[in-house]
Amino acid sequence: MARAEIEGGVIAHPVPVTAGAEVNIKYNGLLAASGADAVYLHYGYGPADHWADVADLPMHRTSDGFEASIKVKSNDRLNFCFKDSANNWDNNSGKDWSYTIHSGRKP
Repeated sequence: MARAEIEGGVIAHPVPVTAGAEVNIKYNGLLAASGADAVYLHYGYGPADHWADVADLPMHRTSDGFEASIKVKSNDRLNFCFKDSANNWDNNSGKDWSYTIHSGRKP
């Protein structure tokens, strides 16, 4: 499986993101560069303007920044952004980060 490095210091692995599978998200963006002591993955499913099943997950500090893994619980779009313990946000300049979730079946 591939890994995707996307803008803002974010890496997702594996891609494509598949329903029922685990996806690992690494973050070394604005909050990490600003010295955040803790970073949380804020994620949900659905269209960009109406997330469902929204959750916050503490990320673990690594030598590459921060990292967390989630099990993909939906067949809808995965959306995410990041916040630190002081409630500062990195939402990719208002665009968030987003992946289409695949069924895992070949067409």
